[in-house]
Amino acid sequence: MKFELIQLPYATDGLEPVISKQTIEFHHGKHLLNYVNTLNKLIEGTELENAPLERIVRESEGALFNNAGQVLNHNLYFTQFSPNGGGEPTGKLAEAIKSTWGSFENFKKEFVAAGTGLFGSGWVWLAKDKDGKLSITKEPNGSNPVVKGLTPIMGFDVWEHSYYLDYQNRRADHLNALWNIIDWETVGKRY
Repeated sequence: MKFELIQLPYATDGLEPVISKQTIEFHHGKHLLNYVNTLNKLIEGTELENAPLERIVRESEGALFNNAGQVLNHNLYFTQFSPNGGGEPTGKLAEAIKSTWGSFENFKKEFVAAGTGLFGSGWVWLAKDKDGKLSITKEPNGSNPVVKGLTPIMGFDVWEHSYYLDYQNRRADHLNALWNIIDWETVGKRY
């Protein structure tokens, strides 16, 4: 299976001012493209060559794991945003968030705290288990909740390349701004 760079569901300047066109061009057009190309080279001729991305992440290690994880993570990341995003989730996801954290505001505070508290590079995820129970997970480097048997619902990238051009070292500012572009309809469908 040859993986391809996902097409963005918005223009490269569509998420401004939260994420600049320049950041999208570097993050999607260079970083993610490199992960995709490297993944394709690493799986060629292996037993995982035709495997789904989630299986590769669960069953690999080293460079293969890192590149497959980053492709999976970024595919979820870039498709969870919309120029018309923001607001709050609705329906079953909203109910599950309220049941777990008491309110959407409490959830946002805990999610941002997890992202700012993750040392170095990685991801903070809203994930669900097989019974639909929600949790916030912090994953180092290119890891993803699938390695723990969870399904990722929404993820914020805390690698510096995802925000440094726009926010420099202000990770919390970046994380708080992302709420303005979350496409809750897309995220809700993942729940």
